[in-house]
Amino acid sequence: MPSAAARVLGLVLFLLLASAPHAEAAAGWSLAPAGAGRPSFYAEGVPGTVLQDTVSVTNRSRKPLTVHLRGTGVRIAFARTGLRVPARTRAEVPFTVTVPTGAAPGDRSGTITARDADGRTAAVALRLRVGGPALSALTVEHVAVHGDRITYELVNRGTTTLVPKLAVHADGVFGPVLDRPARTLPVHLPPASRRTLSEPWPDRPALDAVDVRLTVTAAGGAHDTTHTSARFVPWGAVTAGLGALVAAAALPAVRRGRRRRSTAEDDEHTSAEVELTGAAT
Repeated sequence: MPSAAARVLGLVLFLLLASAPHAEAAAGWSLAPAGAGRPSFYAEGVPGTVLQDTVSVTNRSRKPLTVHLRGTGVRIAFARTGLRVPARTRAEVPFTVTVPTGAAPGDRSGTITARDADGRTAAVALRLRVGGPALSALTVEHVAVHGDRITYELVNRGTTTLVPKLAVHADGVFGPVLDRPARTLPVHLPPASRRTLSEPWPDRPALDAVDVRLTVTAAGGAHDTTHTSARFVPWGAVTAGLGALVAAAALPAVRRGRRRRSTAEDDEHTSAEVELTGAAT
């Protein structure tokens, strides 16, 4: 029969395990942040920072436990992902959270999940706050006119997600040929991302030389303007016109050639008559 001291020690251990904050229990085991009284994980840092913490797996059962750890939502790397926990034991696993370079300031959410061999899971939430100044910066690049479309590329040069607005203007030889006021584009542009887009121009000029100007804006003062030029020539009509001109230019020569051939034939006919007349004499 165990001694009184052993019974007291066992009771203290049981109370400690039972009172520790833990995630959703599954088949006699649980998952929780290491340390006292934390129901979830919280991390904070500027882009590029690597933060450290520890997760614990408590096995309350009478059998060894094998679990696999996985992180979702944010960039989490565990010291080990496969873990074998003896009966009535708590095991701790260090992990790191990396704040992505170029991440926009604000909150991110993630989850650390443990799954046992029978497919049962327990999870703990992780909240990541990305620090740093909020900067709105946007550029419009590689503007070009292809047929009846204007193509361009938007690049987020800042630290906040942008919803850009676009205005399009084009001037031809005799004045404006396109004027579209700023409108919100159906895109969300995360920091450090770029997006290739196009603007339809079905009623573009058939014959003109134009200067096209694209202006983009977004919340926080982001602004950029880029120009490109294009020339519209109706090559079908031009080719037909050139063909007609070539034909018209060639017609006098053909006529002269015909006149020369006709004159030559007349000369030959006259010569033949002379020869025949002489032979008769």
